[in-house]
Amino acid sequence: MTKNEKPKIRIALIGSGFSATFHIENYKRVHGIEVEFAGVFSRDNQKAKDFAQNHQINKVYNTLEDLLQDETIDMVDICTPNALHEKFVVKVLQSNKHVAVEKPFTGVFSKPKNIDEWNQCLKKALTSADNMIKAETDSKKNILYAENWVYAPGISKAISLLNSSKSRILRIVAEESHSGTHSKYAMNWATSGGGSLLNKGCHPLGGSIYLKHLEGSRTSINPIKPDWVQASTENLTKSAAFIQDSNNLIRTGWVDCEDWGHMIVGFSDGSLAQIGANDTSLGGINNFMTIYSTQSVIKINMNPNDAVMSYSANEKAFENEYIREKVETKAGWQYTNPDEDWMNGFPQEMQDFCESIAYNRPPLSNSKLGRSVVETCYSAYLSANSGTRIKISG
Repeated sequence: MTKNEKPKIRIALIGSGFSATFHIENYKRVHGIEVEFAGVFSRDNQKAKDFAQNHQINKVYNTLEDLLQDETIDMVDICTPNALHEKFVVKVLQSNKHVAVEKPFTGVFSKPKNIDEWNQCLKKALTSADNMIKAETDSKKNILYAENWVYAPGISKAISLLNSSKSRILRIVAEESHSGTHSKYAMNWATSGGGSLLNKGCHPLGGSIYLKHLEGSRTSINPIKPDWVQASTENLTKSAAFIQDSNNLIRTGWVDCEDWGHMIVGFSDGSLAQIGANDTSLGGINNFMTIYSTQSVIKINMNPNDAVMSYSANEKAFENEYIREKVETKAGWQYTNPDEDWMNGFPQEMQDFCESIAYNRPPLSNSKLGRSVVETCYSAYLSANSGTRIKISG
C-alpha cells in the first residue's frame, strides 16, 4: 500500500436476517478504508441469495467450510441466533480471520429447572465465553463485540463531559424497552439463551460497564468492575392483567423466556447501575441512560429523541416514510428520527471495527466487555431465581 492509498479489508457475513441488514448498510458508511464484501453464508441458501442480490454481493458461500477456506477474507461478521455464536466465532478464529459477533456474546441454551441448574448455567455461560476468548488469544486475531451503546453519540458526549469535569459516576439508570421483538428465536430459550433481561438488558448493561471501565482508567485506580447483582424477571404477557384485556396491543408468543427484567448492579467502587429491559412497552423502542455523577447529571435519549418532530392526523400521510423502529402508528405527534442508525452508534461501531483490522489495534468494544456482560446477566438470572444478591467474581 502506497502512502496515499486507502487500506482495504474484505468482509464476509454469516447470516442474512435483520442484524445482517443493518450491519451491511453501516459498513457502506465507513470512510478512509475501502470495504469490500467477499460474500455471505446462511443456512437458508435461498435467503442468502436474496440477501446477496439486495445488497449487491457477488458471492454466496454454499457451506461454512467454503467461507472459512477463503483466504482473501479479513473479517467475518456473525449475525446469527445466539446459540450459534460460540461455534462460529471459534471456527472463524481458527481459520485465521478476525470476527465480529452480535450481542449477546454467548449463552447457555438449555433452560434450568432448579437452583442447582441455575448455578451450573452461570458456570457454563462463562466456560463458553472463555472458549471464545482462548480461541482469540491463540489465533492472535480480534473478536469485535457488536455493542452499539459503546459507540452511540450520546454515550460519547457523556464520556467527554465526565472527563472534562473529572466527575465520578455514582449511579446510572438505563433501559432498553421494545413493543416486542423482531425474532421468534428471541422468545425461545433454546435459541436465545434468555429473554428480555439478556437480549435487551445487555445493551444498557454493556454501556454502563464500559463507562465504569473508562472511569477506572481515567482515575488511575484499580479497575472498576461489576461486583454484585440483584435481579427480578417476569412474563407480563402471561399475567392475569394482560390476559383479561382482550384489546391488548403488545406482541405475544413467548415460549419460555421472560418479557420483563430488572437488575441492580453494584460496582467495585460502590457505585450502582439500575438496568431495565422489556418487550412489553408500546410506543416503539425506548433507549435511554441517565448518569448521576458527583458534579453533574447527564441525560441521554438515544431513541426516541426530539431532533425532528412531526404531526399528522392522517395515519397514511407518512405511510411510505420511516419514522422510527417499532412505532405502532404514524398518526399524531411523532419522534421522527432523522438518522436512527447514527444515534444508535452503528456507523461508528463499523468504523471502529474496520479501523481495528486495517490498523491492527483492539476495538473499543471487545471480548472482555462481552464476557463481563454475560457473567453479569447470568448472575442476574441466578439472583432472580434464588431471590438473593449474587457476588460477581469478575
